[in-house]
Amino acid sequence: MEIKGTGAVVFGGASGLGEATVRRLAAEGASVVIADLNEQRAQEIAAEVGGTAVRTDVLDEASVQAAVEAAATAPRGLRVSVVCAGLGTPAKLLGRGGPTALDTFDTVIRVNLLGTINALRLAAAAIAGNEPDDEGERGVCVQTASIAAYDGQIGQVAYAASKGGVVGLTLPVARELAAQAIRVVTIAPGLFETPMLAGLPQHVQDELGETVPYPARLGRPAEYADLVEHIVTNRMLNGEVIRLDGALRMAPR
Repeated sequence: MEIKGTGAVVFGGASGLGEATVRRLAAEGASVVIADLNEQRAQEIAAEVGGTAVRTDVLDEASVQAAVEAAATAPRGLRVSVVCAGLGTPAKLLGRGGPTALDTFDTVIRVNLLGTINALRLAAAAIAGNEPDDEGERGVCVQTASIAAYDGQIGQVAYAASKGGVVGLTLPVARELAAQAIRVVTIAPGLFETPMLAGLPQHVQDELGETVPYPARLGRPAEYADLVEHIVTNRMLNGEVIRLDGALRMAPR
């Protein structure tokens, strides 16, 4: 699908993987909506790329719908949705004083899984109303999982479970939306230079990068954006989860 002239919404677009995706899609000619809780940063990025910022909580239907509607005003309508919003709060099943509070797991799972479903369902509903392009396609929805869905580490109970849920919904949703000519693809990144890792000391980031077989470094957000661009333009990519991890398989700890 051609990117130029399309409307795109990137949930979690004000930082990390989402910000890189916003910049890439805008550079390719899309009208991009940056949907993020951090409205100030979203507005700064929007001013730089000629996009639109909408304060969005992926668990709030009204704010997600507002972002979707803003993207649908593009000349060719909303045709690209990318969900990068998520939390990575670590917590073991059992803490020093006994079972970890259920709310700790609830928050991560709600944001990462239910938030993704909320954004996906509302974006898909808007995309389904598009006129098909010259090859019959209406749009594409890209979700973000994690390799933690496959080899989650100790302390990633909720995170791994939530990302496993995103992996699990990819094929059934792709099968469902095929009738509307909407593709659904999920990216499962490995260790990337994102805000989740930015707070770690540099030597720790370097050590983590060295665990990646090749290239032996942390992934760059632009490399995630490269894959989003390819997914959008390659019509045969559908119903798939793509690991983007340099062949990394994470150790238990």
